[in-house]
Amino acid sequence: MSALSEEFIRFSLDCGVLRFGEFTTKAGRKSPYFFNAGLFNDGHSLMVLADYYAETLLQSGLEFDMLFGPAYKGIPLAASVAVSLAKKGHNVPFAYNRKEAKDHGEGGIMVGAPLKGRIVIIDDVITAGTSVNESVNIITRAGATPSIVLIALDRMERAGKDGDLSELSAVQEVQKKHGMPVLSIANLDNLMGYLEKAGSDSGLSAYQDAVKAYRDKYGAK
Repeated sequence: MSALSEEFIRFSLDCGVLRFGEFTTKAGRKSPYFFNAGLFNDGHSLMVLADYYAETLLQSGLEFDMLFGPAYKGIPLAASVAVSLAKKGHNVPFAYNRKEAKDHGEGGIMVGAPLKGRIVIIDDVITAGTSVNESVNIITRAGATPSIVLIALDRMERAGKDGDLSELSAVQEVQKKHGMPVLSIANLDNLMGYLEKAGSDSGLSAYQDAVKAYRDKYGAK
């Protein structure tokens, strides 16, 4: 686990974005943890979150030309990460889409800079890959190249429903389908490592077995 991943997990816990207990996921699974990036909902937390995204992207060493944020969660993420990158000496344009085309003014579904070059798609998590697929279609139709997906947390879960689980996680399916890397600030293995490192005094060790059992049941190789 990198220092960046560990810091991000601690930050997510402090913000109440990462919680432990019993939760039902979108896929209907009973999960011992829940990550809700929508709770990064004030100026300071969004600023710090954007710095984690920007640092993860820069540390990857991958080349890119601009950022794209899929509506709706990706919109503030793309804008704030662009600001963070500019502060770090990497001033790049960004754009995002509307859910419905605008029929007045400049019209269309796109807002921001024209889509050109190698595009980073920024989102919070990948559940079914729908948002990424839509983003790839928008970017390629504009003649640009979707080159990287950047998310906050990779749950590392096999896609599909119980009884019909894929061997691949949702992230792995996106990588395979589109032939581009998916970067995450942290993943489920990092979370398990954090729980183990935290120890019994933190109160988090009570969830360690539950998270491991969940990883054993649904985790992708």
